[in-house]
Amino acid sequence: MPVKRALLKLSGESFSDGSSLISESSLSRTVKEISFAVLDSGTQLAIVVGAGNIWRGAGKFIERVTADKMGMLATVMNALALNDSLLKAGIKSIMFSARGVSDFAENFNREKVIGSMGQGKIIVFAGGTGNPFFTTDTTAALRAAEIKANILLKATQVDGVYSADPKKDKDAVKYDSLTFQEALDKHLKIMDSEAFSLCMRTNITIKVFDFYKDGNLKKVLNDDKIGTTVEA
Repeated sequence: MPVKRALLKLSGESFSDGSSLISESSLSRTVKEISFAVLDSGTQLAIVVGAGNIWRGAGKFIERVTADKMGMLATVMNALALNDSLLKAGIKSIMFSARGVSDFAENFNREKVIGSMGQGKIIVFAGGTGNPFFTTDTTAALRAAEIKANILLKATQVDGVYSADPKKDKDAVKYDSLTFQEALDKHLKIMDSEAFSLCMRTNITIKVFDFYKDGNLKKVLNDDKIGTTVEA
């Protein structure tokens, strides 16, 4: 059964080709994947963007709170690029931010977000949670809970969750499905602890999948058996 309402967490990697912070080719591919997946699917989709392509503040020479504020601003830049590209591709979308950047985006309002999704618009979330010390993974879990998403889709460069890093350990085992408790017992790093805990408390299924294989987002929204599913 196709997913009714999903929250997609995109990392900064989906905006960059490594040589530029925001590349035309990477952004074009990301928009193409979203368009291909959502077209005629009936899925209501919201997206939380990361900012690792522009700024990774933690542990740097700038004080943590200031660094996190810079990271929030960087997510606004990525969100603006994504929203603009979606609109140019003829895809209805609207951008909301946790921070007061009214010149660039609507301030986050749960009722407006859900209403816009009901109108068939893709939602692009920026600004993180609006507070320091929280990652965009936690933002994704929070927004997923607030909009009552059926599933949180974590876009990665690997095809699921493994017992160890498959790039370093040839004996690493891929899990097709896990319960939240099994993931905890096995000490698997799926999302940061705050995000994982929030998904577990609000009973939001997590799907970890390879976003960089063409067509995978559509397969996930169609409930095809790819990636790793973590649920109660």
